[in-house]
Amino acid sequence: MKFGTVRHDGRDLAVVVSGDGAAVHGLDQDLETLVPQGLGALLAAGRRAREGGIGIPLAEVAIRPPFRPASVRDFVTFEQHVVGVRKSVDGANGVPPQWYAAPTFYFTNPHAIYGHGEDIPRPDRCRRLDFELEVAAVVGRECRSVSQMQARDAIVGYTIFNDWSARDLQSAEMTVGLGPAKGKDFASSLGPWLVTADEVEEHRDADGFLTLACSVTVNGVEVGRDSLAHMGWTFETMLAYAARDSVVKPLDVLASGTTGGGGCLAELWGRRGIPDPPPLEPGDEVTITVERLGSLTNRVVAGSPTPEVTAFRPPPAR
Repeated sequence: MKFGTVRHDGRDLAVVVSGDGAAVHGLDQDLETLVPQGLGALLAAGRRAREGGIGIPLAEVAIRPPFRPASVRDFVTFEQHVVGVRKSVDGANGVPPQWYAAPTFYFTNPHAIYGHGEDIPRPDRCRRLDFELEVAAVVGRECRSVSQMQARDAIVGYTIFNDWSARDLQSAEMTVGLGPAKGKDFASSLGPWLVTADEVEEHRDADGFLTLACSVTVNGVEVGRDSLAHMGWTFETMLAYAARDSVVKPLDVLASGTTGGGGCLAELWGRRGIPDPPPLEPGDEVTITVERLGSLTNRVVAGSPTPEVTAFRPPPAR
Protein backbone atom coordinates (compact mmCIF):
# COMPACT_ATOMS: atom_id res chain seq x y z
CA MET A 1 0.00 0.00 0.00
CA LYS A 2 0.90 3.66 -0.39
CA PHE A 3 0.44 6.01 2.56
CA GLY A 4 0.90 9.73 2.92
CA THR A 5 -0.36 13.04 4.21
CA VAL A 6 -2.46 15.47 2.20
CA ARG A 7 -4.01 18.88 2.78
CA HIS A 8 -7.78 18.86 2.29
CA ASP A 9 -10.30 21.49 3.35
CA GLY A 10 -7.60 23.46 5.14
CA ARG A 11 -6.21 20.65 7.29
CA ASP A 12 -3.63 17.89 7.03
CA LEU A 13 -4.98 14.36 6.77
CA ALA A 14 -3.11 11.03 6.90
CA VAL A 15 -4.28 8.84 4.04
CA VAL A 16 -3.91 5.59 2.17
CA VAL A 17 -3.98 5.71 -1.63
CA SER A 18 -6.73 3.77 -3.40
CA GLY A 19 -5.81 0.71 -5.42
CA ASP A 20 -6.17 2.56 -8.72
CA GLY A 21 -4.24 5.61 -7.46
CA ALA A 22 -7.09 8.00 -8.26
CA ALA A 23 -8.22 8.75 -4.70
CA VAL A 24 -7.09 8.79 -1.08
CA HIS A 25 -8.87 7.50 2.02
CA GLY A 26 -8.47 9.14 5.42
CA LEU A 27 -6.85 7.10 8.20
CA ASP A 28 -8.01 7.00 11.82
CA GLN A 29 -4.49 7.88 13.06
CA ASP A 30 -1.59 9.91 11.67
CA LEU A 31 1.48 8.18 10.30
CA GLU A 32 3.64 9.38 13.20
CA THR A 33 1.39 7.19 15.38
CA LEU A 34 0.89 4.28 12.98
CA VAL A 35 4.44 3.70 11.69
CA PRO A 36 5.90 2.85 15.15
CA GLN A 37 3.22 0.14 15.45
CA GLY A 38 4.85 -1.76 12.58
CA LEU A 39 3.95 -2.88 9.08
CA GLY A 40 1.07 -5.12 10.15
CA ALA A 41 -0.74 -2.31 11.98
CA LEU A 42 -0.10 0.08 9.09
CA LEU A 43 -1.57 -2.31 6.53
CA ALA A 44 -4.57 -3.04 8.75
CA ALA A 45 -5.27 0.68 9.10
CA GLY A 46 -5.04 1.04 5.33
CA ARG A 47 -7.55 -1.76 4.76
CA ARG A 48 -10.00 -0.22 7.25
CA ALA A 49 -9.76 3.14 5.52
CA ARG A 50 -10.29 1.71 2.06
CA GLU A 51 -13.34 -0.24 3.23
CA GLY A 52 -14.81 2.85 4.89
CA GLY A 53 -16.35 4.36 1.78
CA ILE A 54 -15.61 6.52 -1.24
CA GLY A 55 -12.26 8.27 -1.11
CA ILE A 56 -11.30 11.84 -1.87
CA PRO A 57 -10.21 12.34 -5.50
CA LEU A 58 -6.46 12.89 -5.68
CA ALA A 59 -7.05 15.99 -7.80
CA GLU A 60 -8.79 17.68 -4.83
CA VAL A 61 -5.88 17.44 -2.37
CA ALA A 62 -2.38 18.86 -2.04
CA ILE A 63 0.28 16.28 -1.24
CA ARG A 64 2.35 17.02 1.85
CA PRO A 65 5.47 15.22 3.16
CA PRO A 66 4.18 11.73 4.04
CA PHE A 67 5.34 12.06 7.67
CA ARG A 68 7.74 14.03 9.83
CA PRO A 69 10.94 11.98 10.24
CA ALA A 70 12.47 11.58 13.69
CA SER A 71 15.93 11.89 12.14
CA VAL A 72 17.50 11.68 8.68
CA ARG A 73 20.71 9.78 7.97
CA ASP A 74 22.00 10.18 4.43
CA PHE A 75 24.42 7.51 3.26
CA VAL A 76 26.72 7.43 0.23
CA THR A 77 26.38 3.98 -1.35
CA PHE A 78 26.92 4.55 -5.10
CA GLU A 79 30.56 4.31 -6.15
CA GLN A 80 30.02 6.13 -9.44
CA HIS A 81 28.56 9.13 -7.60
CA VAL A 82 31.58 9.31 -5.29
CA VAL A 83 34.00 9.49 -8.21
CA GLY A 84 32.19 12.35 -9.95
CA VAL A 85 31.13 14.45 -6.98
CA ARG A 86 34.55 14.34 -5.25
CA LYS A 87 36.12 15.80 -8.35
CA SER A 88 33.48 18.55 -8.46
CA VAL A 89 33.17 19.42 -4.76
CA ASP A 90 36.62 18.54 -3.33
CA GLY A 91 38.81 18.64 -6.44
CA ALA A 92 39.93 15.09 -5.54
CA ASN A 93 40.29 12.01 -7.74
CA GLY A 94 39.05 8.49 -7.16
CA VAL A 95 37.36 6.91 -4.15
CA PRO A 96 38.85 7.05 -0.62
CA PRO A 97 39.82 3.52 0.54
CA GLN A 98 37.80 4.03 3.74
CA TRP A 99 34.62 4.39 1.66
CA TYR A 100 34.72 0.65 0.93
CA ALA A 101 35.00 -0.24 4.63
CA ALA A 102 31.47 0.71 5.71
CA PRO A 103 28.30 2.50 4.51
CA THR A 104 29.20 6.00 5.70
CA PHE A 105 26.45 8.51 6.50
CA TYR A 106 25.86 12.00 7.84
CA PHE A 107 22.86 13.50 9.64
CA THR A 108 20.80 16.15 7.89
CA ASN A 109 17.97 18.39 9.05
CA PRO A 110 14.63 16.63 9.83
CA HIS A 111 12.94 20.02 10.31
CA ALA A 112 13.45 21.26 6.73
CA ILE A 113 11.38 18.62 4.91
CA TYR A 114 9.36 19.49 1.79
CA GLY A 115 6.71 17.43 0.04
CA HIS A 116 5.72 16.77 -3.55
CA GLY A 117 4.74 19.96 -5.36
CA GLU A 118 6.22 22.32 -2.77
CA ASP A 119 8.58 25.11 -3.81
CA ILE A 120 12.24 24.90 -2.71
CA PRO A 121 13.78 28.28 -1.80
CA ARG A 122 17.35 28.60 -3.08
CA PRO A 123 19.63 29.67 -0.20
CA ASP A 124 20.37 33.38 -0.32
CA ARG A 125 24.13 32.96 -0.83
CA CYS A 126 23.98 29.90 -3.11
CA ARG A 127 24.61 30.06 -6.86
CA ARG A 128 25.42 26.38 -7.48
CA LEU A 129 22.21 24.66 -6.42
CA ASP A 130 21.90 20.94 -7.10
CA PHE A 131 19.46 18.08 -6.59
CA GLU A 132 20.29 14.51 -5.51
CA LEU A 133 18.27 11.50 -6.68
CA GLU A 134 17.89 9.11 -3.75
CA VAL A 135 15.61 6.50 -2.20
CA ALA A 136 15.06 6.25 1.55
CA ALA A 137 14.10 3.38 3.84
CA VAL A 138 11.73 4.21 6.69
CA VAL A 139 12.22 2.45 10.02
CA GLY A 140 9.19 0.99 11.80
CA ARG A 141 10.65 -0.14 15.11
CA GLU A 142 13.54 0.59 17.42
CA CYS A 143 16.86 -1.03 16.51
CA ARG A 144 19.96 -1.43 18.69
CA SER A 145 22.93 -3.42 17.33
CA VAL A 146 20.63 -5.58 15.21
CA SER A 147 21.52 -8.20 12.61
CA GLN A 148 20.91 -7.48 8.94
CA MET A 149 17.92 -9.86 8.92
CA GLN A 150 16.42 -8.07 11.92
CA ALA A 151 17.08 -4.79 10.16
CA ARG A 152 15.19 -5.91 7.06
CA ASP A 153 12.17 -6.79 9.20
CA ALA A 154 12.36 -3.35 10.85
CA ILE A 155 12.01 -1.45 7.55
CA VAL A 156 8.36 -0.53 7.15
CA GLY A 157 8.65 1.00 3.68
CA TYR A 158 10.42 3.22 1.18
CA THR A 159 10.03 6.70 -0.28
CA ILE A 160 11.81 9.03 -2.71
CA PHE A 161 14.34 11.44 -1.20
CA ASN A 162 15.85 14.56 -2.79
CA ASP A 163 18.89 15.84 -0.88
CA TRP A 164 19.07 19.43 -2.16
CA SER A 165 22.66 20.68 -2.14
CA ALA A 166 24.24 24.13 -2.24
CA ARG A 167 27.50 23.02 -3.85
CA ASP A 168 29.34 26.32 -3.47
CA LEU A 169 28.59 26.47 0.26
CA GLN A 170 29.39 22.76 0.61
CA SER A 171 32.78 23.05 -1.12
CA ALA A 172 33.85 25.85 1.21
CA GLU A 173 32.71 24.40 4.51
CA MET A 174 33.98 20.85 3.87
CA THR A 175 37.56 22.15 3.94
CA VAL A 176 37.07 22.34 7.73
CA GLY A 177 36.66 18.55 7.84
CA LEU A 178 33.28 18.26 9.56
CA GLY A 179 31.26 17.34 6.50
CA PRO A 180 28.38 19.26 4.90
CA ALA A 181 26.31 21.62 7.06
CA LYS A 182 24.83 24.81 5.53
CA GLY A 183 25.40 23.22 2.15
CA LYS A 184 22.68 20.70 2.99
CA ASP A 185 20.46 21.68 5.90
CA PHE A 186 18.14 24.10 4.09
CA ALA A 187 15.92 21.53 2.34
CA SER A 188 15.21 17.86 1.72
CA SER A 189 12.21 16.53 -0.19
CA LEU A 190 10.38 13.36 0.80
CA GLY A 191 7.50 11.58 -0.92
CA PRO A 192 5.13 11.57 -2.57
CA TRP A 193 4.16 8.44 -0.61
CA LEU A 194 5.47 5.97 1.93
CA VAL A 195 5.31 2.71 -0.03
CA THR A 196 5.17 -0.35 2.23
CA ALA A 197 8.06 -2.81 2.07
CA ASP A 198 5.91 -5.67 0.77
CA GLU A 199 5.22 -3.65 -2.39
CA VAL A 200 8.85 -3.88 -3.57
CA GLU A 201 9.85 -7.37 -2.45
CA GLU A 202 9.41 -8.80 -5.94
CA HIS A 203 12.14 -6.39 -7.09
CA ARG A 204 14.80 -7.83 -4.76
CA ASP A 205 17.69 -9.73 -6.41
CA ALA A 206 19.51 -12.80 -5.10
CA ASP A 207 21.96 -10.64 -3.12
CA GLY A 208 19.20 -8.70 -1.38
CA PHE A 209 19.45 -5.51 -3.46
CA LEU A 210 16.35 -3.77 -4.77
CA THR A 211 16.41 -3.40 -8.55
CA LEU A 212 14.16 -0.35 -8.87
CA ALA A 213 14.84 1.92 -11.84
CA CYS A 214 15.42 5.61 -11.03
CA SER A 215 15.53 8.73 -13.20
CA VAL A 216 15.55 12.51 -12.82
CA THR A 217 14.53 15.34 -15.13
CA VAL A 218 15.06 19.10 -15.03
CA ASN A 219 12.32 21.04 -16.84
CA GLY A 220 11.23 17.81 -18.50
CA VAL A 221 14.67 16.89 -19.86
CA GLU A 222 16.21 13.71 -18.47
CA VAL A 223 19.54 14.35 -16.72
CA GLY A 224 20.24 11.03 -15.01
CA ARG A 225 19.19 7.39 -14.84
CA ASP A 226 20.33 4.46 -12.69
CA SER A 227 19.12 1.46 -10.67
CA LEU A 228 19.17 0.76 -6.95
CA ALA A 229 20.86 -2.50 -7.92
CA HIS A 230 24.09 -0.48 -8.18
CA MET A 231 24.18 0.37 -4.47
CA GLY A 232 27.27 -0.88 -2.65
CA TRP A 233 25.26 -1.95 0.41
CA THR A 234 21.63 -2.98 0.95
CA PHE A 235 19.24 -0.91 3.06
CA GLU A 236 19.30 -3.55 5.79
CA THR A 237 23.11 -3.36 5.90
CA MET A 238 22.84 0.41 6.20
CA LEU A 239 20.35 0.08 9.06
CA ALA A 240 22.42 -2.54 10.87
CA TYR A 241 25.49 -0.31 10.60
CA ALA A 242 23.59 2.77 11.82
CA ALA A 243 22.26 0.80 14.81
CA ARG A 244 25.68 -0.65 15.75
CA ASP A 245 26.51 0.53 19.28
CA SER A 246 23.66 3.03 18.86
CA VAL A 247 19.90 3.31 18.49
CA VAL A 248 17.68 3.90 15.46
CA LYS A 249 14.10 4.89 16.20
CA PRO A 250 10.78 4.46 14.37
CA LEU A 251 10.24 7.19 11.75
CA ASP A 252 14.00 7.52 11.22
CA VAL A 253 14.85 7.89 7.54
CA LEU A 254 17.90 6.20 5.99
CA ALA A 255 18.63 7.57 2.52
CA SER A 256 20.61 5.65 -0.09
CA GLY A 257 22.85 8.48 -1.16
CA THR A 258 22.85 9.78 -4.70
CA THR A 259 22.68 7.35 -7.59
CA GLY A 260 25.29 7.30 -10.31
CA GLY A 261 24.47 7.96 -13.94
CA GLY A 262 23.76 11.65 -13.41
CA GLY A 263 21.89 11.37 -10.11
CA CYS A 264 23.05 14.92 -9.39
CA LEU A 265 24.56 17.77 -11.38
CA ALA A 266 27.83 17.80 -9.42
CA GLU A 267 28.65 14.27 -10.59
CA LEU A 268 28.35 15.43 -14.20
CA TRP A 269 30.34 18.60 -13.49
CA GLY A 270 33.14 16.50 -12.05
CA ARG A 271 33.21 14.13 -15.00
CA ARG A 272 32.99 16.85 -17.67
CA GLY A 273 35.15 19.45 -15.98
CA ILE A 274 32.57 22.20 -16.59
CA PRO A 275 29.20 23.05 -14.97
CA ASP A 276 27.12 21.35 -17.66
CA PRO A 277 24.16 21.10 -17.18
CA PRO A 278 24.17 24.45 -15.34
CA PRO A 279 23.25 24.86 -11.66
CA LEU A 280 19.56 25.10 -10.83
CA GLU A 281 17.94 28.52 -11.00
CA PRO A 282 14.61 29.86 -9.70
CA GLY A 283 11.88 28.57 -11.98
CA ASP A 284 13.57 25.21 -12.66
CA GLU A 285 11.48 22.12 -11.94
CA VAL A 286 13.06 18.84 -10.82
CA THR A 287 11.21 15.51 -11.01
CA ILE A 288 12.58 12.28 -9.56
CA THR A 289 10.85 9.08 -10.65
CA VAL A 290 11.45 5.69 -9.03
CA GLU A 291 9.84 2.46 -10.11
CA ARG A 292 6.98 1.47 -7.76
CA LEU A 293 7.53 4.56 -5.59
CA GLY A 294 6.14 7.25 -7.92
CA SER A 295 7.39 10.71 -8.86
CA LEU A 296 8.51 13.58 -6.63
CA THR A 297 8.44 17.06 -8.20
CA ASN A 298 9.61 20.39 -6.78
CA ARG A 299 10.18 23.82 -8.28
CA VAL A 300 13.08 26.06 -7.27
CA VAL A 301 12.21 29.60 -6.19
CA ALA A 302 14.31 32.54 -5.04
CA GLY A 303 15.11 32.50 -1.34
CA SER A 304 14.64 35.41 1.04
CA PRO A 305 17.58 37.68 1.91
CA THR A 306 19.34 36.59 5.09
CA PRO A 307 21.11 38.78 7.68
CA GLU A 308 24.86 38.85 8.12
CA VAL A 309 26.48 37.15 11.12
CA THR A 310 29.35 38.44 13.20
CA ALA A 311 32.77 37.65 11.72
CA PHE A 312 35.47 35.70 13.54
CA ARG A 313 37.08 37.64 16.38
CA PRO A 314 40.66 36.72 17.28
CA PRO A 315 40.78 35.77 20.97
CA PRO A 316 42.28 38.35 23.31
CA ALA A 317 45.85 37.86 24.45
CA ARG A 318 46.22 35.60 27.50
